[in-house]
Formats: sequence, structure tokens, C-alpha cells
Amino acid sequence: MAPATLAEIDDQLKLIVQNLYNLIVQSLDHQGTLTEDAMKREIQSLIQNLVLLTRTAPSLPLEIPPDIIQYVEQARNPDIYTREFVELAQAQNQRLKGKSEAFAQLRDILAKEIMTAMPEVRNEVKRVVESTGGRLDG
Repeated sequence: MAPATLAEIDDQLKLIVQNLYNLIVQSLDHQGTLTEDAMKREIQSLIQNLVLLTRTAPSLPLEIPPDIIQYVEQARNPDIYTREFVELAQAQNQRLKGKSEAFAQLRDILAKEIMTAMPEVRNEVKRVVESTGGRLDG
């Protein structure tokens, strides 16, 4: 059996929702035996759609991170998880950017000090600084 696509699963879910909607409408506008027969057919259609979904859905190539599953099992909103994750990623990116800039400044200061203390290695120091993304003036 070929893996299911998200569109196929979506279509099956829409059919199930439509079955449930039809049952609600029929139960609210009950007209006797005709409505009962229609409801029986609708329930049979619902069962067929549910069976089809349970057979098709497991072949959907979908991986959900365990953290999100635990979050939902704790009755928490996954949108909040996403927002917190993005905020955490932004904070870590800012921290790493700060570290990177601090190391770049350290590199430049060390390079200048080494070139002052040992002028004979000036070209090598300049090459190392430029190869690591820095630039020395002078």
C-alpha cells in the first residue's frame, strides 16, 4: 500500500465531519421513520469513513516530536509550545551572536597584540585573521 498523502487524509476527515453534521441536522429535524432510515444510512457511511481513515492514516509519513505529544497530553495548547520554542530559539540566537561577536573582538585584539609583540609573524597573523572573517587595519 502506498503511503497516504495529507490531502487524502484531509478529504477523509472532511467526509467524517460531513457525516456528523448530517446526523446532527437529522436528529434536530426528526420526521419519524424516514429520518431514522436516513440516520441509519448516515451512521453506516460514518463507520465506513472511520474504518477507511483508520486504515489509511497510519501510512501517512508524519513524525511528531515527543515534546509536542507530551505537551498535548498535559492538556496544553501546542500553539503556546510553538511560541515558547520560537522565543527560546531567538534568545539562544541572540546569545550565540553575542558570543560570536565577543570572540571576534578577542581575535582582533589578540592579533594586534601578537603583531606588536612579534612583528616577524605579522603576515601569518593577518592571514589567519582574514581567513576567520576578520580584517586588520594597517
